[in-house]
Amino acid sequence: MNADKKVAFYTLGCKLNFSETSTIARNFVDEGFERVEFEEKADVYVINTCSVTDNADKRFKSIVKSALKQNENAFVIGVGCYAQLKPEELAAVDGVDLVLGATEKFNVTSYINDLTKNDIGEVHSCEIEEADFYVGSYSIGDRTRAFLKVQDGCDYKCTYCTIPLARGISRSDTVENVLRNAKEISEKGIKEIVLTGVNIGDYGKGEFGNKKHEHTFLELVQELDKVEGIHRLRISSIEPNLLKDETIDFVSKSDTFVPHFHIPLQSGSDELLKKMKRRYLRKVYTDRVSKIKEVMPNACIGVDVIVGFPGETDELFLETYNYLADLDISYLHVFTYSERPNTEAIEMDGVVPQKVRAKRSKMLRGLSVKKRRAFYESQLGNTLSVLFEGENKEGYIHGFTENYVKVKAPWNPELVNTIHKITLTTIDEDGLVRFDFVKDAVIA
Repeated sequence: MNADKKVAFYTLGCKLNFSETSTIARNFVDEGFERVEFEEKADVYVINTCSVTDNADKRFKSIVKSALKQNENAFVIGVGCYAQLKPEELAAVDGVDLVLGATEKFNVTSYINDLTKNDIGEVHSCEIEEADFYVGSYSIGDRTRAFLKVQDGCDYKCTYCTIPLARGISRSDTVENVLRNAKEISEKGIKEIVLTGVNIGDYGKGEFGNKKHEHTFLELVQELDKVEGIHRLRISSIEPNLLKDETIDFVSKSDTFVPHFHIPLQSGSDELLKKMKRRYLRKVYTDRVSKIKEVMPNACIGVDVIVGFPGETDELFLETYNYLADLDISYLHVFTYSERPNTEAIEMDGVVPQKVRAKRSKMLRGLSVKKRRAFYESQLGNTLSVLFEGENKEGYIHGFTENYVKVKAPWNPELVNTIHKITLTTIDEDGLVRFDFVKDAVIA
């Protein structure tokens, strides 16, 4: 029935969303659909939404418009976090036919009887308490690395965050299933796997509200390290209170886990960390960075930070700025606080004006540029390995070293998805690093 039908996907948000989009796409292909690029004409467009910032909410409407420009009769489906939080709002967007919540999105094809457009979007969205089962997923075919989901949901109650409302309780895949997925990925010739989830350091909590940890995150890391055929494993964002010394020590000795950590901070002020209901204070974060640098001096450390949280005075912002300026980190992901419905923070006093939020965000982004430059400079002269990406960008091929230095070389299609030993030489005007190949040092 679907043999001549085409489907296209657009993903907003995090690595976890990319992994889930890929799984949903494979379901469509199994049902006979042909997957095409989002910019092409398709019969069905699936938009996987995010709800972390206001901007992600607003972008949904423009993405729907661009889909309908390709085919005004296309069947448009919204899934993901925004779809769970505000299904009626999505369904009311002109041209949207179907909206699926947290548990329904993995069965998209079963909700499509025919592809006749609806006058108003049809909603199938569970109460988030029903999202108590786990669906594993991973992304392939999109890039030279795969995003492998190992955990979903979150039990934390951070006062600014809607993710627990959108994704439900913390629950994990089994070690056996994660290893099976990792082997499948390696058999497809993909060289790098990025572990992803909502709160991956909380890995091990079972399904159906079973809070007993069957395995720890460290045990998962140890088992994945044994999978043959994987050249690189990268840990995505992990909470500082859940990143244990044992895990850091294991990564430092591993041949496959790379020296790159992304650790959310959110604020350098203990006062604000308490208001945010984070599960650590600044000293814990400082200790994590010190431990990593002690055993892996060349490790790359990325930081999430929120500016403009209610009650963030000029003094408290400068406390964060100065803390980060002095910390041995490599780059920042800066988020401007945005009010989210049904969160504690939206009721808090001390609202920071938008102009002030924008100014502080600009200051921290500037600091991030300096931090990245300093980190890259510290790596010049080092011999590292690089995995080359698959895209020709204005005559250059790009790649990342194991410690996340972005490098460039003149385009050569033979380098795509290969790993080579290189020596970093100079930083170009665009901030990327040039290098020399180490002779006869093709790793994979």
